[in-house]
Amino acid sequence: MSPHENVPVDPQLAELYKDLHRHPELGFAEHRTAGIVAERLRAAGFDVTTGVGRTGVVGVLRNDEGPTALLRADMDALPVEEDTGLDYASTATATDDSGTTVPVDHACGHDMHTTCLLGAADVLARDQASWAGTLLVVFQPAEELGEGAQAMVDDGLYDRFPVPDVVLGQHVAPLPAGKIAGHAGASYAGSDSLRVRLVGRGAHGSMPQASIDPIVMAAGTVLRLQTVISREIPSTATAVLTVGAVHAGDAANVIPGEAELRLNIRSYDEAVRRRILESVDRIVRGEAATAGAPDEPTITEIERFPVVVNDQAALARTLDTFAAWLGPENVLDPGAGAGSEDVGILATAAGAPLSYWLLGGTDPALFTTGDMNDPALLTVPSNHSPHYAPVLDPTLANGVTALVAATRTWLPAA
Repeated sequence: MSPHENVPVDPQLAELYKDLHRHPELGFAEHRTAGIVAERLRAAGFDVTTGVGRTGVVGVLRNDEGPTALLRADMDALPVEEDTGLDYASTATATDDSGTTVPVDHACGHDMHTTCLLGAADVLARDQASWAGTLLVVFQPAEELGEGAQAMVDDGLYDRFPVPDVVLGQHVAPLPAGKIAGHAGASYAGSDSLRVRLVGRGAHGSMPQASIDPIVMAAGTVLRLQTVISREIPSTATAVLTVGAVHAGDAANVIPGEAELRLNIRSYDEAVRRRILESVDRIVRGEAATAGAPDEPTITEIERFPVVVNDQAALARTLDTFAAWLGPENVLDPGAGAGSEDVGILATAAGAPLSYWLLGGTDPALFTTGDMNDPALLTVPSNHSPHYAPVLDPTLANGVTALVAATRTWLPAA
């Protein structure tokens, strides 16, 4: 393959993508997807193991002496109702952990990740003269829960399979199709999601003197939390604290007995993260004490993602390959992103460098400059939106080619 050409892609790959898109599955429930992945990998000649980290799939292909490269794709979807109007849009539903029926959609693009990696695995299996070493393909569950990568590591990923010399992966993004972007160093934020339970004393709405109002307590807590970033974190640090949900009461004339807040913290530095968490704890407990709450509030972790750190040399090596293929004007630096990912766990656990990039997946006609300053980036549907769906052409071919090109860079033929 010339560095300036896409690899030949199986024309049936688009139909596979549409099938996966129609049948999304939530984290740790990716049974159908995992079955398709395993079947295709076996047909391509990989040694395949299923059920790694509950629903993960690992394929190994050894091809002469050489290093080991891990290529990762996540498989899970989101509890989002799709509103794209596509003829292959998802109408699937599932039952969540609370027993509620929810719509399910691949609104983050993991179906594209899975399809691209299956396509790349097939290309590399058929053209083993172009690379040498060991190819480890990891199809990970439950990225949206922040648990899938750790589950696979805890299930003996690197005891049962080769330890990689590099971890490679990509995430489809609302950039113009035909562009690839990567940032060295801290690339994606660490994320902490918390549930705060505030306990008051309920009463009739006409008798507030008999209550300890948890809604007022929650309101004070929310307002005070908004000062953490603006007044307690250095102005040179980057961090976000969002209160995304407030739940209390069911009637206009009843003061409830408790309230619940859900908040999310994004940060790039561990010291800053600890300071924010300490401040949250102090404020929550302080507001409860000020209100005279009869019980201590509780703060429970919902999920946590560590900061994703791209190895500078490893990312440069990969992006240089992409620049030779796409042209340097089509390889961008997006800066550090506020989104979160758990792919870094796979690299950290292996002691291997991470090279992780963004794959443009939006119709280029919607953009003007096509770079990171393009105003369209603020208006085109983004990941997790019910309107988000990447365009198949050329996203699918580019995603396959990127994985193949990166693999050949890190596993060069003898």
